[in-house]
Amino acid sequence: MASFYDTHAHLGFPDFQGDLAETIHRAQDSGITKIISIGTDFPGSVRAIEIAEKFPNVYAAVGWHPTHVMDAPEDLRPRLRELAQHPKVVAIGETGLDYHRTAGDADFESYKRRQLKIFQQQMEVASELGLNCIIHQRDSFEDTLAAIKPFAGKTRGVFHCFSESADAMRRVFEIGCLVSFTGIVTFKNGANVRETLAAADLGQFMLETDCPFLAPVPFRGKRCEPGYVSQIAEVAAQVKHCSAEELGAATCRTAHEFFPKLGKF
Repeated sequence: MASFYDTHAHLGFPDFQGDLAETIHRAQDSGITKIISIGTDFPGSVRAIEIAEKFPNVYAAVGWHPTHVMDAPEDLRPRLRELAQHPKVVAIGETGLDYHRTAGDADFESYKRRQLKIFQQQMEVASELGLNCIIHQRDSFEDTLAAIKPFAGKTRGVFHCFSESADAMRRVFEIGCLVSFTGIVTFKNGANVRETLAAADLGQFMLETDCPFLAPVPFRGKRCEPGYVSQIAEVAAQVKHCSAEELGAATCRTAHEFFPKLGKF
């Protein structure tokens, strides 16, 4: 059986409260040997660390999601530094920019400025601690690239749940960043994402579920979980014209290079 990692899972979400251990064991039975649980605010980041402490094959990322920035402290760097120094924290995130949703009654331009400020603070901490960032961007690609460029050479980003064009992906690679693909590659309407995946070399991308969201075919519409990386990988291997074993070795190696604290490969 080929081995894979789920590099982006929200195991701390309420969706997994009733069967977390079983979910992780199912993933292991499916060949998913390591999972990164993602924080979206400080309570969620603490929860990600707690899960990583409990399960040997789970690691954590700590950060503040752009759609939650109106609840973020004015300066989140001190607390983020503290959390990020935990031995099982492998990255900062998820962080980035998201212009898809409004901020309620708040002025949209102020909301965008707030997102940028919180994003920059997280990249500063990542640079200081030698960590890379897990990047969320939605309807904000140009601004996200522009925000990252000043940090080139100090920290790298993986654009998670990537669904942009192949040309956009090449621009991500040009600044030293990577992309990651989800269950969207299995969707009937995911042809554009498969085309982008086809244009990426092995070593330039990782796999993830973004669970509990985006369950791949044949589980679409149901709760997603880390074990479903197997279904994502099956389609990805077809797109890349390689074996599951080749894809697993390449994506896991890429993950170790990007997240050095994942431990021995």
